Amino acid sequence: MTQYTHKLAGPTRQLFITGKPEYLGQFLASLAVSLGSLASGLSKGYSSPAIASLQQRDAKAFDVNGQQASWLASLSLLGALFGAPLGGLAVKWGRKRTLIMAGAPLSLCWVLTGFAFNVEVMCFAAFASGFLVAIVQLAAQVYVSEIAAPSIRGGLSALLKISGHAGFLVAFAAGAFLDWRQLAGLISFAPAAMCLAMLRIPESPGWLVLKGHDSEAKKALRWLRGENVDLQMELAMLQTHIMSKRIPSDPKLLLQTLRTPALITCGLMFFQRFSGAHAFNFYVVSVFKETFGGTNPHSAAVAVAVVQLLSSLLSGLLVDSAGRLPLLVASSVLMSLALASFGSFAYYEEANSKSVPHLDWIPLLCVLVFTVAFSLGISPISWLLVSELFSLEHRGLGTALATGFSYFCAFVGVKTFIDFQQLMGLYGAFWLYAFISVCGLCFVVCCVPETKGQDLTEINTGAIS
Repeated sequence: MTQYTHKLAGPTRQLFITGKPEYLGQFLASLAVSLGSLASGLSKGYSSPAIASLQQRDAKAFDVNGQQASWLASLSLLGALFGAPLGGLAVKWGRKRTLIMAGAPLSLCWVLTGFAFNVEVMCFAAFASGFLVAIVQLAAQVYVSEIAAPSIRGGLSALLKISGHAGFLVAFAAGAFLDWRQLAGLISFAPAAMCLAMLRIPESPGWLVLKGHDSEAKKALRWLRGENVDLQMELAMLQTHIMSKRIPSDPKLLLQTLRTPALITCGLMFFQRFSGAHAFNFYVVSVFKETFGGTNPHSAAVAVAVVQLLSSLLSGLLVDSAGRLPLLVASSVLMSLALASFGSFAYYEEANSKSVPHLDWIPLLCVLVFTVAFSLGISPISWLLVSELFSLEHRGLGTALATGFSYFCAFVGVKTFIDFQQLMGLYGAFWLYAFISVCGLCFVVCCVPETKGQDLTEINTGAIS
């Protein structure tokens, strides 16, 4: 019988052991969980086409003014801010159970949106869906990090981001043909499908060992690793790690344990959210309208969504071979250059009081370079490191802390974009985002550890202690 080893397993090695794919179970489980990320991406992409549909005279079911539209776009982020802490508590009761219990009401929220009869109902549904999406995303990231072998953990984690970007693109594309009610109905199928798929996959082996269910943990590992893999080494490592750890009862000791991983992950979330990416996603059409002279801004927005999806696919291929740090550094450098260039073009147009149609390719190229850099590095890797740096016994609390902080930054970033633009101009806002990205580069170089190919127990006890 071939012995399972963590460090020798790699994406490029032989994937079959006596005829059975070594990673098939892990991939299928991650694919099931990624339906939750698909639902998240669909949710994020809903507001832009839905608001446009609501404000069309021939499709308007009730009046929606500018302020109400801004709340519809941002309330999901506010809901996510409150959902993340609850998600951290919920995953203590089981990663799989949390995903199912959050997925079912999330589907109902979109059904409610589709049958909404006023703005207030839509706002409530937006807040509730954001609340539940945060729980789903948190539980999904924790689950995938715990079931994946070290050599493919980055790639399987990237699958979550790929699914999210795919959902975003589908929402944009479907929104061109469906009204806001029909689009909400389409989105409701994704979380329902996740719940059904989750019934067929096992619970996280790490969580089962943590709760003392060793026999069930072995069965789960067998499902994930295959019939012809020796599980004794991995199971023994999990048991040894759990026995060697004690959750501190003293709040000071708990704070000391969480401090370093929390500072690293929250720092990454701050620089990710205030890079301008999320604010830009919510206002993409209006920004293009302000800088383009003749290009259709809606077509450009779809192009950005396509590039975002392709970049996330590339990230999934590179993260386990190139490593986390090289991608983070490259991402920060390219983002800084693209943002500064976009701001400079906007300044040129404003200074000359004219738009230049034959130069529309310049702002579009800047945005596409920024999108590639963001989706290749800091966006997926920040979430990957959240699930890697916190130890198993603190992963729920730590992930909730980082996720909650992330959504707080996202909410503030989206709400303040217009304020920055009014205060400093469009060019000033993008120059500010470029400066923040440069600061993020310094943070990555000085503070972020490399976790490529390391077992989660090795990361917890070595890299950040």
